[in-house]
Amino acid sequence: MKYSTEIIIDQPREKVIKKLDSVENLKHWQRGLLKAEPLSGELGAEGSKMELHYKMGKRELVMIETILKRELPNKFHATYDTKGVHNIQKNYFQETNPNQTRWISESEFQFSSFAMKVMGFLMPGAFKKQSLKYMKDFKAFVEDGESVSNE
Repeated sequence: MKYSTEIIIDQPREKVIKKLDSVENLKHWQRGLLKAEPLSGELGAEGSKMELHYKMGKRELVMIETILKRELPNKFHATYDTKGVHNIQKNYFQETNPNQTRWISESEFQFSSFAMKVMGFLMPGAFKKQSLKYMKDFKAFVEDGESVSNE
């Protein structure tokens, strides 16, 4: 399953990237994040891995992030793996004007478990909705300093 989402952030690209490129900031825009632990490689560098723990509803989810390409401020690509799901994320950041940034995110989900294949087939909109929610939360964090960490 593939889809693309995008959002306009009313801040200069330099500021957007600075906020994005911080593990400490993840908790402010990734709802449900419990902790982020580096596993291997230099934090944030291509090839590095990080373990991300989330609480979604009543269940906990552990994801492994692997950074594929880091060409900031233009692009950042990574994979996210959890039980039955391989997610390839390609993120692009374009300066639309000196005080505005367009964030385009291309998502590809590959499912290996039967349950996740069924969910992806029956509810593809749920995945896109979740991606857009993270983007909107990030926008609110960058533009207005709003944090989801207390929710």
